[in-house]
Amino acid sequence: MCCRLRLDTTELRKRGGPKYPIMYRIDLSLALNETYGEEGMKVKALRKFKNGRSIEETLEYMENLVKAGVDMFDVDLGCYDNWWLPHPPAGMPAGCFLDVSQLVKQRFEERKILSNAGLPVPVVAVGKLGYPDLAEKALRDGMCDMIMLGRPLLADPEWPNKAYAGKVGEIRPCIGCQEGCINEFVDGGHPQCAVNPRTGFEEIMPEAIAPAEVKKHIAVVGGGPAGVLLAIQAARRGHKVDLFEKTGRIGGKVVPGSVPRIKYDIQNYLFYLERELKAAEKAYDLKAHFNTEVTSESLKAKKFDAVVYAIGTRSGTPKLKGLEKIPHVEATDLLANDALLGSAEKIVVVGGGVVGCETAYWLTYEKDRKVKVVEMLPYFMKGACTANRGHLIHYLKDQGVELLNCATVKEFDEKHVVIEQNAHKNVPNPYNTWAPILPENIENPLAPKIGNAPKRVELEADLVVLAMGGRPDDSAYLEGQKLNVAPELYNIGDSFAAGRVLEACRAAYALATRI
Repeated sequence: MCCRLRLDTTELRKRGGPKYPIMYRIDLSLALNETYGEEGMKVKALRKFKNGRSIEETLEYMENLVKAGVDMFDVDLGCYDNWWLPHPPAGMPAGCFLDVSQLVKQRFEERKILSNAGLPVPVVAVGKLGYPDLAEKALRDGMCDMIMLGRPLLADPEWPNKAYAGKVGEIRPCIGCQEGCINEFVDGGHPQCAVNPRTGFEEIMPEAIAPAEVKKHIAVVGGGPAGVLLAIQAARRGHKVDLFEKTGRIGGKVVPGSVPRIKYDIQNYLFYLERELKAAEKAYDLKAHFNTEVTSESLKAKKFDAVVYAIGTRSGTPKLKGLEKIPHVEATDLLANDALLGSAEKIVVVGGGVVGCETAYWLTYEKDRKVKVVEMLPYFMKGACTANRGHLIHYLKDQGVELLNCATVKEFDEKHVVIEQNAHKNVPNPYNTWAPILPENIENPLAPKIGNAPKRVELEADLVVLAMGGRPDDSAYLEGQKLNVAPELYNIGDSFAAGRVLEACRAAYALATRI
C-alpha cells in the first residue's frame, strides 16, 4: 500500500504540475499495540497488526513521499480499530496530537527536508484544536506550521474571524459529542452539528431570522439548552421574552452532565450559553428569572401570548423489588452533589447508557471507587458515536470496571444487587471496541443469534446508582392546556421527547423561526 500510494503521488505531481499543492494526511502510528497491549493483540481481528508500521518507518516513508511530490502533511495517530484516536471525542485532551506534529517537524528540520517548491515542509496539526489560545500557543511554540479545524467550524463557521477579532467568548464551541458530524454518517445522513442547527441546512435555514410580523409576549419555562436558545432567538426576532428557571443557573440536566473532567467541552458550552443569555438580555427585550418556579395560575395571570414549556425529564426508573432496602441515588443527582456518595466503596450502576458509563468513569477515575455496570442490552451505550463509545469503554476496562451486559436486575437486599445475566456463548464481549467494518453499536444482521442461558448473580454493593434514563415531563404542559393559560402553548426539548443537545438545539431553532 505504501509503495502504491507513492506511485499515486508521483502521478498526481506529474498531472498537476510543479506548482499544484499536494497535502497528505497520515497517521504516524496505528497505535494498536499501545492501545490494546500484548493480550489485546492476540485477538483475531487485531493479530495481523501486531508488528505494524513503527513511527520510525512512517517518518522514513514521509521523506520518500516528499521526494515523490508531497508538499505538506497533517498528522495524527490511530485507525478504525481505535477510532477515538483519529476522531478524538469529548474526553480526549485538547491538542492531543501536538506532540505528534512537533515530532515530524523536528525530524524534517534536523534532516533539512525541503518540499517540491524548495521550502521547509509545512506540518499541519489536527485534533481538538478548537481553542484559540491553545492553537495560537502551538504556532508560537513551533509545534506546527498550521492549524487544521474540522468540527469546530461545523459548530461555528465564524471561528477564525471571531478569534482574529478577539471575540473568543462569542465562539460557539464544539462539544465533542460527534452525534451530528460523525454519527450522521453511520445513520446514512450528511454532516450536521449538535450545537449549530444550521450546519448542513444553510439553504433552508437563514443565518438572519426574519423579524416577527406580530410581536408577542412569550414565557419560556425551563432553562436547559432548548429553553435558553428558544428565548434568545425569539427575543432576536423582536418578541418580549421572560425565561423562568427554578434553579440558580441555566443548563438543566447538562449541568450534572458536565461534572466529570472528561466533559470539559460541555462545561465550555454552558459558559457559552451563559454569555449568550447575558448578551441577549442587554440587547433585546429578554429577562431571565432564576430561582423562580411558576404555576399554571401564575402564568395565566400574566396574560402571556405564548408559553413554551422546556422543563426536561423526570426519573425513568421503574419500580424495582427491594430497592428501598439498599442505599440508592439517581446518577444525575449524584453528579450534582457528590456528598451523596458518602463512604460507599462498592458501587453498582444500573444502566449502561452514556450517562451510566460516564458516571462509572467519574466514580472510578475521580472518586477511586470500585464500580460494576449492569446493562440489559447486548451493547453498552447503544447508538452513541462509535469513537466516543470506544474511548469510554476502553478506559473503563483499563481501570477494571466490570461491565455486565445482557443482565436484568431482579431484586435488591441490604448489601446486594441480584441480577439475571445471560451466559450464552454468543453474548457479545462488552469490552470489544475494535469492530472496524460494522461498529458494535449498530445492529449486525450477520451476527450469531444470542440464545438464552440465564444465571443468577449477586453483586455486592454499598450504593446503587440508577442511570435508567428519563421520561419526558410534560405534566405542566398538559395542565396548561387544561387551564388554557395562554392562546399559544408549545412543548419542546426533553419535556417533549428525551434527547440530546442536538435535538434540543434543533427544536429551539425550529420553533423560534415560526412563533
